[in-house]
Amino acid sequence: MPPPQPPPNQKASPPPDYKTIASQFAAAKRTKEAEDNKTKKKNKAQASSVAVHNPVEPQPQLQQEQQKAIITAREQRRARLEAARKRAYQSRWAWTASFWVWLLCVHVVGIAYFTSGFLLTRLVLEEKSACDAPPYESGSESSSQSSLLPAWEGRGTVDGGCWHPRTFKRAVVVVIDALRYDFTVPVEDDAPFHNAFPFLWETAVREPGRAFLRPFIADPPTSTLQRLKGLTTGTLPTFVDVGSSFSGTAVEEDNLLMQLRDAGRRIVHLGDDTWEALFPGYFEENLSRAYDSFNVWDLHTVDNGVIEHIFPLMDRKSEWDVLVGHCLGVDHAGHRYGPDHPEMTKKLRQMDGFIRDLAATMDDETVLVVMGDHGMDSKGDHGGESDDEVEAALWMYSPKGIFGRTKPEYVTPSATAKTRPVNQIDLVPTLALLMGIPIPFNNLGRPIEEAFAGAAGSSWANLAAAERVAAAGIKRYQTAYFTARGIEDSAGPGSPGELWDKAEALVSQGKGQDWPAIFTAFAAYQEATLQKCKSLWARFDLKNMVIGISVMALGVIVLLVYGSRGDDDDVIEDEELDLAEKSLELQGVKTDVEAAPSATLDKRLVGAALLGFLPGFIGGVISSFVSGAGDWYRGSGIAALTSTAAVLVSMYEVHETVLKIIPRTLWGWMAVVFTVSQSVGFASNSYTIWEDSILLFFITTFGFASALAALRIPSRADRYLAIYHSVVFVLLGRLASFSKLCREEQMPYCTSTYYASATSSTSAPWQLLIPFLVCIVLPSILKAYLEPSRSYEGLAPTWIGYVFRTGLLMSALYWLLDAADNGNWIPGLPDKTLKNISVYTAQMVLGLALVAGTTAFIWAPPCVSIVTSASPTDPTKAQVAILGYGNAHGARYLLLPLNLVAACVLLSKPMGGGALGLMAWQILALVEMLDLNNLPATCSPIGPVMLALLGSFYFFKTGHQAALSSIQWDAAFIPLFTIRYPYSPLVVALNTFAGQILAAAAVPLLVLWKASPRKRGLLDAVSRRALAGFVVYFAVECLATMAWAGYLRRHLMLYRVFSPRFMTAAVVLLVVDLVGILVALAGVRCNTVAIGEVFGWAE
Repeated sequence: MPPPQPPPNQKASPPPDYKTIASQFAAAKRTKEAEDNKTKKKNKAQASSVAVHNPVEPQPQLQQEQQKAIITAREQRRARLEAARKRAYQSRWAWTASFWVWLLCVHVVGIAYFTSGFLLTRLVLEEKSACDAPPYESGSESSSQSSLLPAWEGRGTVDGGCWHPRTFKRAVVVVIDALRYDFTVPVEDDAPFHNAFPFLWETAVREPGRAFLRPFIADPPTSTLQRLKGLTTGTLPTFVDVGSSFSGTAVEEDNLLMQLRDAGRRIVHLGDDTWEALFPGYFEENLSRAYDSFNVWDLHTVDNGVIEHIFPLMDRKSEWDVLVGHCLGVDHAGHRYGPDHPEMTKKLRQMDGFIRDLAATMDDETVLVVMGDHGMDSKGDHGGESDDEVEAALWMYSPKGIFGRTKPEYVTPSATAKTRPVNQIDLVPTLALLMGIPIPFNNLGRPIEEAFAGAAGSSWANLAAAERVAAAGIKRYQTAYFTARGIEDSAGPGSPGELWDKAEALVSQGKGQDWPAIFTAFAAYQEATLQKCKSLWARFDLKNMVIGISVMALGVIVLLVYGSRGDDDDVIEDEELDLAEKSLELQGVKTDVEAAPSATLDKRLVGAALLGFLPGFIGGVISSFVSGAGDWYRGSGIAALTSTAAVLVSMYEVHETVLKIIPRTLWGWMAVVFTVSQSVGFASNSYTIWEDSILLFFITTFGFASALAALRIPSRADRYLAIYHSVVFVLLGRLASFSKLCREEQMPYCTSTYYASATSSTSAPWQLLIPFLVCIVLPSILKAYLEPSRSYEGLAPTWIGYVFRTGLLMSALYWLLDAADNGNWIPGLPDKTLKNISVYTAQMVLGLALVAGTTAFIWAPPCVSIVTSASPTDPTKAQVAILGYGNAHGARYLLLPLNLVAACVLLSKPMGGGALGLMAWQILALVEMLDLNNLPATCSPIGPVMLALLGSFYFFKTGHQAALSSIQWDAAFIPLFTIRYPYSPLVVALNTFAGQILAAAAVPLLVLWKASPRKRGLLDAVSRRALAGFVVYFAVECLATMAWAGYLRRHLMLYRVFSPRFMTAAVVLLVVDLVGILVALAGVRCNTVAIGEVFGWAE
């Protein structure tokens, strides 16, 4: 089919320098003719002289040598000119890449500034509690009122109890990661994960004096590191901690383990190595055993290690005081299989037997605590704030029989986690008082009722004393925090201050004290203070948020103006003009275009950006230093603002203005409507929740519009072909929509199909056929799109037909091996045999796709073939045809995104791999639709915007949502046995953002498809039209999610919907920027160099 032609309303007149080149050519031609005449006369005279002195030498031989010399000189000049053009192109490419690197920096600064003001932070106080300084002795309070209990033996000492009588000498704390509350209570259904761990509930019911079971509510974010911080400090983590979830830094604030260590207690740790990262140097080295925590493929190593080492330690109780065991099998089973899987049942039963045996080793001086740090959602993941993710279980046991219930109905544990839950931070004061150590200074929790109510449930004085000492510590912390932040505490009705005064008034009544009322009063104070602190830490830095939004907004404007269409941006495709210019160059005449090859817009903009950056950065740093505010990073924000402003001024000077971004066609307005409506919709939580359905609607709308526009194509063949591709484009989108991973808010109106079931994270057996289907069909589809332009030549048949297909086949075999390993299909095999084979298979696929594929792309010749045949008019003469000439650029560049397709298909689950195969097909249908409807990226932004929509759409179709819990961490172990940096994060990124990465890599196809070797202006078209339009979509999306998250910062769904969507948009924008630079622009450079080396430089 013919390459796209300029639209009728487009200017087709030559640029201003056409007449200059023509006049130069005419003058050079006359000069050349005069020189030729002189040369002929001189040669004739020399020939006559040679004939006289050397009559034996024939004259034709001399002329032949002179002709060879002329040809050699011309070839040398041609080589020099080609080298000069190559250097000029490489210089232009470097300036273009520099511009995009600068834009990436602008996006980083904007996102970082907004994030610093939006994601919540908490001031960590350095104060620490001391045994000899109980919180109720501060102020003017008399010592007689210092404790509600009579003096006890060893009061004020670690052995007797610092602030409360000590109950236990030793503690065994077992964390069963992701132990959801419903795993531990009887449930009347057929779910395999229910009723597999009955010991905790049975013991609490049968021996209420020895054990109790309560729902244990985690504060989001529900990741292990943040939960361990809360479980040891008693305070609330904030979202800013999420970034350190995989590189835990030591806890510096006051915490339980610090108090135990300072009291001389010996602590032993077994299991999850996150504890070692948070509390380095706290544990007995000769007794502790840490295990890798991130290999979610491994269900047994950590648990078996804990079980193996904990029981010998129970026979050596004199060597330790506190024993911490952290089991990971339940969590890993959830990540790998989901809760609805036999492996989860096996793991829960193993934990049930483990805790049964461990409880039998307890004595009266030891308390056993079993708890989950968080729960898991229906797929086995966690990180968010859904009910299933925050509802864990807490069980405490001691044969001493000191636990009680204040009401008879409390004996039976709650049937659901909605009844009588306790906060996880409540464990901190509970354990501290039971062990006789001070409560950590920053604690906001309250003692758990059962631990202090006495076996009969009537020890109200003891319960009120424990509640009061914890409340006094909270009041001390609140006073110190308010002083440090310069905040004035309110004392109005219902305030924590008023509740404290009421509680203290009840204490001062003397002998007629109402202990239940005192307990209730101090509990009310604690609850009010906790809510006060939550609201206090929900304060946002509006200044930083506004600066971040402003930087992003200016970056969007720069992109819009940069990608706008100018009046003289057309590259004239005129063979006569090209021939004239070549002739001038061969004759040694420099054209105006060659005179300044590097004087491009990108060079000017980069210079303006640097010029604007320096004063802004220096001024910001000086301002921060003078003001003493300490925000030294202010320089980066001001520098980003001044730099973007300088770039906009530079654009205005070359007549690039905002007015040029106004669309001129219906297709342009469609691109604007898709982009703006998508971004405006993020103000609605329901729109955000159903984003994948909205994207499908946009894709379908464009397909129908393209089919209708195809009816106006004059050529019948092209008309039918355009309609065919439009229909295929729509059908592929509908087919891909069957791959769904529903988020909790979509229930019950959505059915997940990405995994075997809604409660599984493994693939169904029939889904294993999908990768094999992709292996069979996709290479044939690619061949079908290349053959019409005769581009299935050169390396294409070998790479697509054999290498690419082999990679897809090996990916399919990987998932078959993985399913066999998960399902134990071959019981007789040694342990980890299939895992080892599958990992090595995955490594070979990635090596083939990324290493061999990249090398082949860099060095591959154009996908063309030269055919020689006899001329039909003169059989004595040869006729040469170059097959694939009309699509030389597009066919060769297609090999690069195909390598990424092979890698991403491997790293996505079978349903995701099938979706990515459909995406590759849909991208080819898109470029054909744009070609047939005469909508090249140089004329309309609809192509880049539709490619961006496809990238976003397939983000959802590969099993992801804008939620932390949808991240498929197990992808890190597809090509690896354990966590390895930086490869593990890169693999997870390829899995998570496969749709956007493939779309960004395919951006140059919008320009290069059906582009011949003589096509000019390709780099400018890719950068300023295709890539700019593509990135604008994601930049506007990021800006909109920023603005709406900031505006709706008090919305109930902020941290459930709006904040995760902003974080997703921010990361996607940075990923797209990086792929645009490292893949798209670098790929265009390699592609152009390869074409230019064979056909000469058209640029």
